[in-house]
Amino acid sequence: MSKWLQSGRRRDMCVLLAAAEDGELRGQQLKSRLESHYDDRIDPKSFYGSLSALVEAGFVEERTEGIHDVYRLTESGQRRVRDHYEWLRERLESGDEA
Repeated sequence: MSKWLQSGRRRDMCVLLAAAEDGELRGQQLKSRLESHYDDRIDPKSFYGSLSALVEAGFVEERTEGIHDVYRLTESGQRRVRDHYEWLRERLESGDEA
């Protein structure tokens, strides 16, 4: 597994982007959905640090729309989310720990 998925927060951010209705979210929307999932507040510096790491790694792309930054998964990010989903599905269906 590549290091990008070793962070649960980064994984969850990518899953939320993959599940977004139009495939993209504003930064604050993504942060709010993640906080709702965790039922806890996330420090903005920590959140945007994780998001920047995903952008720098090429898994998420960022664009500016007015005063908002908007994020979407790249093709590589989409592939990683699908691969992780398949890995989870296989583990849950087979009971395999590997």
